[in-house]
Amino acid sequence: MARSSGSAGMIVTVLTALSMGVVSFFAYQASAALDKPSGSDKPSASPSEKESDEKAKQQLPKRSGAGERVVYALERDRVWIVNERRKVERTYRVWPSSVDPKPGTYQVTSRSSHVTGSDGEAIENVVRFASVGPTVIGFSAALDGSKPKLRPGEKTGGVRQRTADGDEMWVFATIGTKVVVTP
Repeated sequence: MARSSGSAGMIVTVLTALSMGVVSFFAYQASAALDKPSGSDKPSASPSEKESDEKAKQQLPKRSGAGERVVYALERDRVWIVNERRKVERTYRVWPSSVDPKPGTYQVTSRSSHVTGSDGEAIENVVRFASVGPTVIGFSAALDGSKPKLRPGEKTGGVRQRTADGDEMWVFATIGTKVVVTP
């Protein structure tokens, strides 16, 4: 019994749509994997070693001040928000700027809710606390959550955060809030 051309056309359309969906899914998986750090040749650690390594990375750096403050560790590309009871309210990784402030204690000097970053991205929750020559240093988040797109040799002071982290920083770090930068 022969099938009608309409039925065959429907099957081809459905199969094409399904295959495009599968290809899109794999493309998404591949792009998400690009943002993750690559593996190493070292044997993987046991779950308990991985947990203790992660806890060690998240521990507040030594000599990072006292009291309510924001702590920014340059070598770890990590920020801690510490409340007045010396409790870490939040810690998270950041994308560093191309110009680093010197380790030391600073204060939030200015804030902007929405501006355009030096990479041309719309950014929000900008919290500025230092400058190195003409480069102003501060925390910010891209509206679309993207990481900075720096050109080689470009000098920028924007320490980029994910959007949710930027929201938390905005609420916490008002004018005059202490910012401690550690190596």
